[in-house]
Amino acid sequence: MFRIFVIAVLPLFFVFSSEIFTFLSGALCPSCNCESAKPLHRIPRPQLRPEFLALENGTDARLGCEDVGYKMHVFSREPLVVYFENFVSAREREHLLDISEKIYTPSTITHNGGQTSDRNTKVRDSEVALVPRTEGVRCIERRAREVQGWREEVWIERLRVQRYNPGGHYSHHFDWSSGRGGWGRVSSFMVWVHGEELEGGETEFPRLELRGDRKKWCKFIECEDNLDGEDSKDKGVETAEDKKGAVFKVIPGNAVYWENFRSDGTGRGYNETWHAGLPVKKGVKVGLNIWSYGRID
Repeated sequence: MFRIFVIAVLPLFFVFSSEIFTFLSGALCPSCNCESAKPLHRIPRPQLRPEFLALENGTDARLGCEDVGYKMHVFSREPLVVYFENFVSAREREHLLDISEKIYTPSTITHNGGQTSDRNTKVRDSEVALVPRTEGVRCIERRAREVQGWREEVWIERLRVQRYNPGGHYSHHFDWSSGRGGWGRVSSFMVWVHGEELEGGETEFPRLELRGDRKKWCKFIECEDNLDGEDSKDKGVETAEDKKGAVFKVIPGNAVYWENFRSDGTGRGYNETWHAGLPVKKGVKVGLNIWSYGRID
């Protein structure tokens, strides 16, 4: 009887082998997505919209930009996450605060690859200012392009200043959206502009993993400190090396940069870039979003 059953079922296995493999792969490895690993189908480059993109006009080479002397620290290689000290100067921060003060509007949430948007303070509670492209702003744009190696077919989006009052937050989300047709938001900067006398408001990446020198990174991220000066591991306290996730402190002038898509030809976004702006408990946080739109390699 068993032999007859095997003979009867065997043809069905060959016919539906692909579906069976996909099912078993999902069952054995829930984080794997065989469908998403297919080669990227690229469409022609979408029309560039100058109202949303900081397109160059041939005059950027004549900008009188100051040398801010930033310092880089590589947090992760895969995905690429880089931390910057002094990415924007005190003068640039003051300029951003001045030009955004009178043009803030309530922040919204985009859907369907940016086709629709709505306001939902349970998800995102802040104010946003699409700042004019002054010479100072264009200097920051140029710095962001320089950091990324002047990539072909990648453009800086118009800079946006975000203000978070007490209770303001942005729940966990991805910046990479859908990446339809091989074009999308390829990278992100979170730059802290203002946050003196602030409680809360940190930027959290719960899926990133801290490696390397704990003492170095605890200057920039929240760590489990032992006030008695004893080794936390000896007391059974979870340390930065043990804990998955990174919570970046609000340090005005500093920034964190990350790339949103894998460079394996599939157009898949990094799950590790899931992040949030934690609620502000006291004070006002002002941040600068620098997003880059373009070709997903």
